[in-house]
Amino acid sequence: MAVAIAPGVGLGLARGDDRWAIATSDPLAKLAELAASSAPRWVWWGRDTTSLIAAAGIAIDRCWDIPVVHRLLHGGWRAPIAEIWAILHGLPLDTLPKMGQLGLLDAPADEGDRANATMPDGHLRPEWLDGGFSQSPERLAEWASLALIAAGRQEELIDDHADPARCRSTARSESAAELLCAEMSTTGLPIDEPAALTLIAESAGPRPTSWAHEDEIRADRDEVVFAQLEPRREVNLRNPGDVKRMLERQGFDLPDTRAWRLEKLRDTEPLIDALLTWRKAERIATTYGYTWMDEHVSGGRLRGSWSSSDGAAGRMTASAGLHNLPSVMRPVVAAEPGHLFVRADLGQIEPRVLAAVSGDRALIEATRGDDLYSPIAERLSITRDLAKLAVLGAMYGATTGESAGALAGLQKNYPVAMALLENAAESGRRSEDIFTSGGRRVRMSSDQGQDGNLDRAVSVAAARGRYARNALIQGAAAEYFKVWAITVRRRGRALGAQVVLCLHDELLVHVPEDRAEEASAMVTNAVDEAAHYWTPQPDVRFVTDTQVIKRWSEAK
Repeated sequence: MAVAIAPGVGLGLARGDDRWAIATSDPLAKLAELAASSAPRWVWWGRDTTSLIAAAGIAIDRCWDIPVVHRLLHGGWRAPIAEIWAILHGLPLDTLPKMGQLGLLDAPADEGDRANATMPDGHLRPEWLDGGFSQSPERLAEWASLALIAAGRQEELIDDHADPARCRSTARSESAAELLCAEMSTTGLPIDEPAALTLIAESAGPRPTSWAHEDEIRADRDEVVFAQLEPRREVNLRNPGDVKRMLERQGFDLPDTRAWRLEKLRDTEPLIDALLTWRKAERIATTYGYTWMDEHVSGGRLRGSWSSSDGAAGRMTASAGLHNLPSVMRPVVAAEPGHLFVRADLGQIEPRVLAAVSGDRALIEATRGDDLYSPIAERLSITRDLAKLAVLGAMYGATTGESAGALAGLQKNYPVAMALLENAAESGRRSEDIFTSGGRRVRMSSDQGQDGNLDRAVSVAAARGRYARNALIQGAAAEYFKVWAITVRRRGRALGAQVVLCLHDELLVHVPEDRAEEASAMVTNAVDEAAHYWTPQPDVRFVTDTQVIKRWSEAK
């Protein structure tokens, strides 16, 4: 059943060949009533609808989000409704109409024409896209019927897919994940605001009262590093080249100034320790400081915009720093009074996903244990650490370094999995799109390197190959993760549990304190439930480390 919503106006609904309008000043209350009495698969035009549903707290699990399914089938990030409609109906994109666009020989559209959502050439009328669909309940009903038509066309495309059942399942789970994203965007992540302000002050100094005061605070922060220089001198610490030359003058000849490289020298030189300390303070001051708090934190919640797909391999993304909070900021992520967090992190997810999507029996057997790398190490007669490096290197396209010698052993002992990765890499090198096991198209086409420079062309092709082999696994892992997340969302509702963070392979669930242990068991059990629905190989074992904590920083 398709739905279109306009607060203060009403609801438009469509099912089969029928469509109808409901005039009401509170359409969300009516939708909540309908959702409680029946459970159709709701079809809608995207985030405008999911945001309204999330803000109203309506419990819907089964849905079909047209832009989300479009990105699944066609790849990329952009999915304007006008383009989706045009592509589904074979209409040229270069004739898409725009608001105010009128050719010299065109007659203005009369009121009767504007009452129709589509133009004579088949394109959606821009006035409708610009909010005209919400002017009356009758228009909402037509808008819902068009959504149902679009979803039907997408179903037809899925029927032509190599694995229609699996692709259709992915379309449904990705749509539900987008609704979860709308909910997380609305509700936010619990933040201890006083603790956050204290931490910011300790790292970045007091809140500036003027531009001049901000310059003074910045100078004081820099002085911690300058004081370690002999002779003392001022350097632009925000320029990596200047920092590299500063270190060279102090006797450190380094290829770059990356943190992991400097960490190895931290205990040997006070200057290095001061520089790394400065970097953390600078990051908080410039990215997670007072302005960040003012813009994104209110009512004890950090709010950013969540998306179910990054437009590449399909990983979830978020703004406002939700996906990039430095570890020093994790203590400020705290459950509200009377609540706790259930934090769960999928273990060794990418190699386990590789076993699932490749069907390599030897690798599947390795997933039976809590630690996947130990049986691989034993089979290859190498150390566990080297086995881990080799497996990750195979998925990321690393052909040099310490793990390179173990690749031959992986190819001999896990030929099916390695062949899957190499076939993806070869497709990438040829600029051929690849598809995840769930049917997501990952675009590989590129005109880079086509300037006649052979060396550049080879380098670009190799980079595409590395990206393709990793995207194949990352994309599948993202699909499994989202099935897990929406399972937790659905099962947690009875416990008052709320998913508040999805970070790569990690879930953070906010739950009443007296239901925390039940929620912890539910989250763990959901790993197997999600695997049952998602994995093409039922013998693959997925594992999670689940903990009940008060603050995110307590997670081990």
